[in-house]
Amino acid sequence: MTDENSPQAALQQIPGWEHATWSRLDGGQTNWTWLVEADGRRAVLKVDAQPRGTPFNDRHEEARIQRIAAEQNLANHVLFANETVYLTEYVDGDIWNMRQVADERRLIELARLLQRVHSLPLTGRQFDAPGAARQYIKNIGDADPVIADRCLGIIESVQLPRDLTFCHNDLVVENILDVDGLRLLDWEYACDNDPLFDLATIVSHYGLSRKQTNTLLDAYFNGDGARWQAQLVEQVHLYEALYWLWRASRS
Repeated sequence: MTDENSPQAALQQIPGWEHATWSRLDGGQTNWTWLVEADGRRAVLKVDAQPRGTPFNDRHEEARIQRIAAEQNLANHVLFANETVYLTEYVDGDIWNMRQVADERRLIELARLLQRVHSLPLTGRQFDAPGAARQYIKNIGDADPVIADRCLGIIESVQLPRDLTFCHNDLVVENILDVDGLRLLDWEYACDNDPLFDLATIVSHYGLSRKQTNTLLDAYFNGDGARWQAQLVEQVHLYEALYWLWRASRS
């Protein structure tokens, strides 16, 4: 982190937060993240080393999308955004972990949340899984090229459906906040996608059992989950291929 990317430099750009104090937060794999406090207010500050490009939303677009979700109480409010600085309200609540994922009642609650997210107006940007995959492959060092090619082949074989929905696209438990109902954090990948990709992320990333998967699907499709099993499996394969490439690019 350079002086230009310091929280102090970032806060100088935000009216009312110039004299805030800050402490480093865990996470922030693609940016630096701090909890900042000023005059009894708290917020989460993210600072990027450079303006964001694909596969992310740029920060202005992320702010626009998150504000749409926040209007429906599905996200925290955005306080400031420019090319490299992002400030959102800090809200006390419980971040999910595996305990909630293992609770079928909470899976039903999550399915209801996703119904609401997926009913939001389209963002105007379509999910480009092959583009993201190629971007990850550029950053892969010593990872097995045969597996990388296989992953790319899987990703390129999956076509976007006609009926896209507003999707979060990064539905790991660290992004699920319980605060008088559920909200989602980190909207940096959000765009228009197959809604089953969000469900597939939970199913694959946390190894849901067949029973848990059926619970999630039936809750989301109001008892008609069995009809969507094959499409879910396809999205699971897509997610797993993308996730392997992402991890390889990070290592």
